[in-house]
Amino acid sequence: MKTFTVMLAAAAGLALTAGTAAAQEKLKIGMMVTLSGPSAVLGQHQRDGFNLALKQRGGKLGGVDAEVVLVDDELKPDVAVQKVQGLIERDKVDIVTGVTFSNVMMAIAKPVFDSRTFLVSSNAGPSPLAGRACSPFFYASSWQNDQNHETMGKYAQDKGFKRVVVMVPNYQAGKDAAAGFKRFFKGEIADEIFTQLGQLDFSAELAKIAAAKPDAVFSFMPGGMGVNLVKQYTQAGLSGRIPFLSAFTIDETTLPATQDAAVGLLGGAQWAPGSTLPASRAFVEAFEKEYGYVPALYAQQAYDSALLIDAAVKAAGGKFKDKEAMQKGFRNAQFESVRGPFKMNTNGFPVQDFYVVKVVKRADGKFQTEPVEKVFTAHEDVYAKDCPLK
Repeated sequence: MKTFTVMLAAAAGLALTAGTAAAQEKLKIGMMVTLSGPSAVLGQHQRDGFNLALKQRGGKLGGVDAEVVLVDDELKPDVAVQKVQGLIERDKVDIVTGVTFSNVMMAIAKPVFDSRTFLVSSNAGPSPLAGRACSPFFYASSWQNDQNHETMGKYAQDKGFKRVVVMVPNYQAGKDAAAGFKRFFKGEIADEIFTQLGQLDFSAELAKIAAAKPDAVFSFMPGGMGVNLVKQYTQAGLSGRIPFLSAFTIDETTLPATQDAAVGLLGGAQWAPGSTLPASRAFVEAFEKEYGYVPALYAQQAYDSALLIDAAVKAAGGKFKDKEAMQKGFRNAQFESVRGPFKMNTNGFPVQDFYVVKVVKRADGKFQTEPVEKVFTAHEDVYAKDCPLK
């Protein structure tokens, strides 16, 4: 009898320990961003935006303790695949978030989806994942790649430009950018220039632009590429002669380097730190206080990705291991976004407003973008109709 009593006590102790462990189980999030090379600043903004949201929530998302495992994809798709497999198989993450570039996103999407792990993009939005290859495990807090470029295409069309040169990097997001711009610009494409990803010398391309004498130039050049392009565009004497339209070329990741050379230039975006929305103002103030620099839309999107995960876990009643409950949570997530109201489309991409934004110099000497004109209201990406999810 004594032995039986001890066994019962031991069994009860084990059950209590197991129950406590289950109650204390953390939501594990693998954050993959680019933190190497000239484009590392984009990943930095993503990392800091997500961490700010997590800090403001006391390290919890959806009321559950959250642990973030940060990895640098090095802007190398093969490296990214190895690292995401480590996040899934070794670290046992429940969600992968971040992802700066679309070539990396396309490389990691299949292994993530095959493992039935959620992938919450805070930047890259390649067109294949918006259409036929959409997945119930994919959600974006940013946009579909084409959309910001569609904004500038419509703007160019509405302003009456007749001939435009398009210049983008030769990879998935660059191709999506060109496609997006041309979808709404109906004039002549005087030239379509595809540069190498990571290229920093644009002298040959700028000579071609000068010779073509277009009404405007449209370019997508994120990170260090954008810094060099804007500086070289001004040095070549094209600034002021040929209007420069862009997306992800003039933003808060490039403005600390381009500074006055970028003032007055226009871009397409769903948000800018000069937004007057209360949630946006609170975010910008908190971000600058925490990190000492002006947040770009990369930071805003990552901040919102944390809020999206927070809302999904809450909607699932904290049961983040329940795949079906989490899918419903992501689709119907309710939170106050920094960008303003939006809804999640059936393909996992936001339906949201888009603006033309302009570079300004603030009274404190810092540079930022601010919205100057709304171009699209509740804009849905063109690929959603091809997504089989309903």
